[in-house]
Amino acid sequence: MSAEQTLTEPAASATAPGETLLEVSGLTKHFPVMGGFPFRRQVGAVQAVDDVSFTVGAGESLGLVGESGCGKSTTGRLVTRLYEPTAGSIKYLGQEIAHASRKELAPIRSEIQMIFQDPYSSLNPRHTVGTIISGPMEINGINPPGGREARVKELLEIVGLNPEHFNRFPHEFSGGQRQRIGVARALALNPKLIVADEPVSALDVSIQAQVVNLLQKLQREMGIAFVFIAHDLSIVRHFSQRVAVMYLGKIVEIADRDSLYNAPRHPYTHALLSAAPDADPDSDAIERIRLTGDVPSPLNPPSGCRFRTRCWKAQDKCASEEPPLIQLGGSAAGHLTACHFPEDGVTAKPAKTLVPEPRDAE
Repeated sequence: MSAEQTLTEPAASATAPGETLLEVSGLTKHFPVMGGFPFRRQVGAVQAVDDVSFTVGAGESLGLVGESGCGKSTTGRLVTRLYEPTAGSIKYLGQEIAHASRKELAPIRSEIQMIFQDPYSSLNPRHTVGTIISGPMEINGINPPGGREARVKELLEIVGLNPEHFNRFPHEFSGGQRQRIGVARALALNPKLIVADEPVSALDVSIQAQVVNLLQKLQREMGIAFVFIAHDLSIVRHFSQRVAVMYLGKIVEIADRDSLYNAPRHPYTHALLSAAPDADPDSDAIERIRLTGDVPSPLNPPSGCRFRTRCWKAQDKCASEEPPLIQLGGSAAGHLTACHFPEDGVTAKPAKTLVPEPRDAE
C-alpha cells in the first residue's frame, strides 16, 4: 500500500455485495502446556479452537456466541493473525493468510482491523487520542487528503466525539467514549472487515446500545463486514445477519439469525436461548433449561460430542462418534448443526425444565 493512497472511498467499494470476503476452514489453535524438571517439555495442549469453519460475505455481520472460554476471542485473534494458527486455512478474498509471513500480510493488514474488548487497557494512556487514531496511518505510510490530523478529526466526528478533543488523553474520557476511540482507530484505514471482540461487554447498558447502533450505522453506510463476538444474545440478534454458536472450541450450530433464534436444532443453542432474559413481562415465559456441571477442560475435552457431559439427550453414540456439522432434515437452507440427536426446532414452552444428569467426561 503506497504512501499516496487515499481514504476517500468506502471500504467495500472493491467487493461486490454477497462476495465471500473471509473463508475459514478447519481452523485450529492449540496452546502447548509445558512441564517437567529440570528439562521442560510439552506435557499437553489447551485445545482453544478445534476445526472451526465459516465464511463471511462482503458487508455481512457474523455473530459468534458461546460461554466464556469456548474459543470465541481466540478465533477472532486467529482471523486477524494476532495468533499463529496450529492448523487450518484462512482465506481473505481468496488469498491464503493462515501462515503468511509479516511481509506477505502487510498489504492486507489495513483491510482487517480489530476492536478490542476492554476500552481501558486497549488504549495507550501515554498517547493522545490523535496519536492513537493516526497510528495505523503512520505505520502503513498513508497520508490522507488534508493530512492525518484532519482525518483524525473526521473520524472522531463519525463516531460521535468532539473533533477538538484529539489532543486529550484516554483518561479524560468515559468508558463509552474510549470504546468510540477504539472504533475510530479501527476505521482509520477504511477496513473491509472488522473483528469486534465483545466491544460492549465492559460498558453500561445504556452505553452498549449507543456503541452497537454506531457499529450498525457504520456497517450500513460504509459496507464493512463484521465478526461480532459477544455473550449477549439480544445484542447479537440485533446486530448480526448470521450467528455461529461455539462450545469448547467448536462450532456446534450456524445459521441465519431468524432461523437460529426461532428454530434452534442443537441442545446447547436451545439452552442458551432459554437462559436469555425475557423483556416482555406479559409473555408466556419459556421454562429454563438448567445445565449441570462446568464446561470441561480444553486440556482434556470429552470424546465424541464435547457437549455430551452436560446434555440431557446424550447417548452412547455421543461418546464414540463426533457429530459432523451438517444441514439436518427440516432445517432452513444454510442452517448447519453438529448433533446426533437434534432438537425439533421449536423453542416455545418446552414441556418441562430439562436438567441433564451428571456424566463423567471420558
